[in-house]
Amino acid sequence: MTAAQKPSTSAKILYRPVGLVSSILGGLLASLIFKQVWKRVGDNDDDAPGPLQSEYSYKEILLAAVIQGAIYSVVKTVIQRQGARGFQRATGEWPGS
Repeated sequence: MTAAQKPSTSAKILYRPVGLVSSILGGLLASLIFKQVWKRVGDNDDDAPGPLQSEYSYKEILLAAVIQGAIYSVVKTVIQRQGARGFQRATGEWPGS
């Protein structure tokens, strides 16, 4: 990263609210996507099993956790990256380090 690309302190501070809002929206979007995926992957139409639900097998609980984690990670990455690009287009500065 060159000195011209290094984010300023003001860019980092100004991006914080954008990052916070995009994180919340990303979590909601990831949750919606996971629910739709689980309906297709799970054995029944119920919500995904939690770790303390004894009526589900260990395999099914781990499968739900892996799918949910992967979806959350991808959605979070895409939203953060697009938010940073939008911020850069609006301000001319990249908000990350």
